[in-house]
Amino acid sequence: MGTKPKASKMTPPLIATLIVAILALCFPSIANATYQYSSPPPPPYVYKSPPPPEKSPPPPPVHKSPPPRSPPPPPKKSPPPPVYKSPPPPVYKSPPVYKSPPPPVVKSPPYVYKSPPPPPYHY
Repeated sequence: MGTKPKASKMTPPLIATLIVAILALCFPSIANATYQYSSPPPPPYVYKSPPPPEKSPPPPPVHKSPPPRSPPPPPKKSPPPPVYKSPPPPVYKSPPVYKSPPPPVVKSPPYVYKSPPPPPYHY
């Protein structure tokens, strides 16, 4: 496994900064020769932007009633229901007059021959 050298790679701006710092420490006369000490200027005021608002949950949906609809068309008039006529009542005829059957023709009974009555009994 390869090991990487840790401090061998320095970025160029970092090297330049180190060189300037070392030179300033070694030669303080050079650093102060052209510099007249004065209080450092105040840092410029940086206006901080307000923090971004926390995302609040979306407001609950507002339930709006649906827009009013046009009134429904009037119901179609259905044709009147058919009139059911009951059949006419049967015509009642007076019952036939009951006629008794004609009496049977009476035939005279066959003649029964009788013996003549006995003679009257005398005492």
